[in-house]
Amino acid sequence: MSTERRRWIALAVVMTASFMDLVDATIVNIAVPSIQRDTGAGFSAVQWITAGYALAFAVGLITGGRLGDIYGRKRVFLIGTAGFTVASLLCGVAADPQMLVATRLLQGAAAALMVPQVLSIIHATFSGEERGKVFGMFGAVIGLAAVTGPLLGALLTQWNILGLEWRPIFLINLPFGIAGLLLGRRFIDESKAPQALRLDIAGVALATAGLLLLMYPLVQGRENGWPLWGYALMAGGVAVLAGFVRYERAKKAKDGSPLVELALFRARSFAAGIGVQLVFGAGCGIFFLVWTLYMQIGLGWSPLHAGLTGLPFTVACSASAGMSVQLLVPRFGRKVLQAGALTTAAGALLYIGEAARYGQSVHSWQMALPLLVMGAGMGMIFSPLTDAVLSDVPQDHAGSASGLINTTNQLGNAFGLALVSVAFTGSTPIRAFEHAMLWMVGAMAIAAVLMTALPRRAARTPEPADHAAGTAKAPALAG
Repeated sequence: MSTERRRWIALAVVMTASFMDLVDATIVNIAVPSIQRDTGAGFSAVQWITAGYALAFAVGLITGGRLGDIYGRKRVFLIGTAGFTVASLLCGVAADPQMLVATRLLQGAAAALMVPQVLSIIHATFSGEERGKVFGMFGAVIGLAAVTGPLLGALLTQWNILGLEWRPIFLINLPFGIAGLLLGRRFIDESKAPQALRLDIAGVALATAGLLLLMYPLVQGRENGWPLWGYALMAGGVAVLAGFVRYERAKKAKDGSPLVELALFRARSFAAGIGVQLVFGAGCGIFFLVWTLYMQIGLGWSPLHAGLTGLPFTVACSASAGMSVQLLVPRFGRKVLQAGALTTAAGALLYIGEAARYGQSVHSWQMALPLLVMGAGMGMIFSPLTDAVLSDVPQDHAGSASGLINTTNQLGNAFGLALVSVAFTGSTPIRAFEHAMLWMVGAMAIAAVLMTALPRRAARTPEPADHAAGTAKAPALAG
């Protein structure tokens, strides 16, 4: 088989893995009532079934990315995919809520090994103009998965296949996971950092502790009434992460093998892009959860009705993601990202107006225009942002950079979810929806301002001759 065909099959494999992860992060929300009826899970267990995955995922991402740099991205990807597949099976056969929580944590930890390798493998396999096209496809997959998760969860739960109720939402991962293992083993080429690196155990411990201290109160805060100890833990998490940065600087000077390559932040595209990822992740965390709660709790719609309502968003986001990288960014540069943030904010304002105007009597077709506008705006951000953040990253640090990108996005999502919890405290679902959507407008406005720090114009950086040095560039947004 030709090298060209092998590369595109490898891309399909890693894209499918990324799609599985993104769908799995959202598919459970729709099935919560079925899980409660079948297992007798209480509110605390349900919260950990949904949020435990995100917590384990976020905490392990940086380490998972670095493991790929050190031991080989293909190897770690296959290990993560195998773990994710086994954990999905265990979730599907869980006998009680406690087992389901434990297996969801395992599933998130396995995803933390699998997902960082996706961007790293793309970064190592494609270069130049090809990489811009691939990141366009990647953004389209993200947009598609964001709405496919709830829709797929609604269908699988409502169909009650073989009387299994909610369990197929996890078991559906098995054929895709097995196919990914077989095809990935054959078609993905191995890559790792050109220079010898060692795993920074102390760095892993500090990063894990800091992220746990920061994220646990965000996940658990609403159930406990946002106690003082939660804020103390978050402050402790910030302090531990500050200590982690100081340690990483010393580790770099000592043996050149830190967990996180802090020199990445010297690249303006990377530092600015990480900031945008944090704010944009918060906006997405606000929207996708509050949207589901608004339709199902506020309007009383069925899961399938709510899922089908999101189709205009899916179509617009997928189309916009591909178009932005292929046609718009090469011509207009960062203005595309800024336009995407402002377009998303405009769609959110339209949605607020529709909700206020029609109240409980709103129909799906009346939501179509706001969803089309929001989907188009988000698609203009998803793909170009990934490309911009990785544009100046050396290949030998692609895993570390990928882990940072995903971790930052997950932290933003967790913060957004916390804001949703605040919005729904002591408020009706429709009123809470309007409040939360205003916060999303604010997040998009902040993101648009931060995007001014990204390089200004789109340019194609020529490929260097020495690929082994790990200096190949993606299509850069040149300043």
